[in-house]
Amino acid sequence: MTSYHSIINGKTVVGDKGSQAIFNPATGEEIAEVSLAGAAVVGEAVAAAEAALPAWAATPPLKRARVMFKYKELLEANLDALAEAISTQHGKTLEDARGEVIRGIEVVEFACGIPHLLRGDYTRNVGPAIDSYSDRQPLGVVAGITPFNFPAMVPMWMFPMAVACGNTFILKPSERDPAAPQLALELLAAAGLPEGVVNLVNGGKAAVDALLKHPTIKAVSFVGSTPIAEYVYQTGTAHGKRVQALGGAKNHMVIMPDADMDQAVDALMGAGYGSAGERCMAISVAVPVGQETADRLVDKLIPKVEALKIGAWNDPDAEMGPLVTAQHKEKVLGYIDKGVAEGAKLRVDGRGFSLQGYENGYFIGGSLFDHVTTDMTIYREEIFGPVLSVVRADDYAQAAAMINAHEYGNGTAIFTRDGDAARNFADSIEIGMVGVNVPIPVPVAYHSFGGWKRSSFGGHGAYGMEAVRFYTRLKTITARWPTGIRDGAQFNFPLNN
Repeated sequence: MTSYHSIINGKTVVGDKGSQAIFNPATGEEIAEVSLAGAAVVGEAVAAAEAALPAWAATPPLKRARVMFKYKELLEANLDALAEAISTQHGKTLEDARGEVIRGIEVVEFACGIPHLLRGDYTRNVGPAIDSYSDRQPLGVVAGITPFNFPAMVPMWMFPMAVACGNTFILKPSERDPAAPQLALELLAAAGLPEGVVNLVNGGKAAVDALLKHPTIKAVSFVGSTPIAEYVYQTGTAHGKRVQALGGAKNHMVIMPDADMDQAVDALMGAGYGSAGERCMAISVAVPVGQETADRLVDKLIPKVEALKIGAWNDPDAEMGPLVTAQHKEKVLGYIDKGVAEGAKLRVDGRGFSLQGYENGYFIGGSLFDHVTTDMTIYREEIFGPVLSVVRADDYAQAAAMINAHEYGNGTAIFTRDGDAARNFADSIEIGMVGVNVPIPVPVAYHSFGGWKRSSFGGHGAYGMEAVRFYTRLKTITARWPTGIRDGAQFNFPLNN
């Protein structure tokens, strides 16, 4: 049986907090184990990162970029291996996993431009023979805490940008699917990154708390559920750290009466049921405007949800795989039960689904609710499963107000042919990422990812220029060399006269 451990200074370190089993979500079988790190192992990782920091921070950005170029090549060459590592432990289909890796590689590609991204400003003669210039300098030792649903992509949102900026890094991935993060770090070492610059600690809450409270760590990046994001933000900032903590979501898609209904339905199928709904950018609420629009939408959705092709990760025809754990499957089933009990109309029921030959896997069929209201639990809370709720709106204003009133503000979309409605939606909706006829508006690598309201804490987005700002601090130097000018002592605030 495969065992996963922490990796510190390029060497394997067994965790000091016991171990945890890893299961194949498609079969329910135990396939590996991971040893869990506590404060002692985290301390070793921090010491290694601190020791590697001076030399790495002093490495010219161009040389750091060359490591990123080589890393990008190795990731591309090992794309299939990374995708299989994701799928066997997470459960998502192989094509979905490949897409995850490719989106992560795009961030590495952006990090290759770090010499330009770190370039400061220079102004001559801000005063008599006085010049001023700015510089972005690394913070020091930083850490990232990443979720199970994107075990390769989300870590690659963090450590490539952090180390390209000159920091050293400690990654704490999800203990549910550690294979992909470990392979990603092995490839980083093969790309020529010095030992200790990036270290990996597998662990649970003990490891998280140790990272949040360690005085040497200057910043923490996090992606996960909103309750944990808020905890990470409050604990990290209380210990003097810069924190970006991205939380949960309840993403709405508005379908206007003039929308291309077939396009909207296809978009909802992919965005609602892809990756079994285990995405923070999944569309979980469809908001058709007008009863006639709603009836047309539901009539088209029902047969498509019933016909979803569900299978194991290595089934080339599968559109959706299992949920990640048996516990999460039970949680999602509980939400469906709750929706029925609270009066929503369950038009497609995925609770009884069983896949022949995989009866012990964590599979659930796609579920579709209609006539959901905003006071219901399945509307208010993030389900994180293949459950789509239809909430009918009388008009556009009611649909927009509904979205703005929700506590989450991660992503949203509108499907329409009306440019005026689309423009108003993009301008006035209180959501961090907006799609117009695009169901999952995840920004490309040279923009930045980030939600609003209780979907994000700390005010910093992930990757893109937001990452450069998060992983560096600005220093501005004002200089004058001796020129024979003698101003004498100046006691008032300096002015450019």
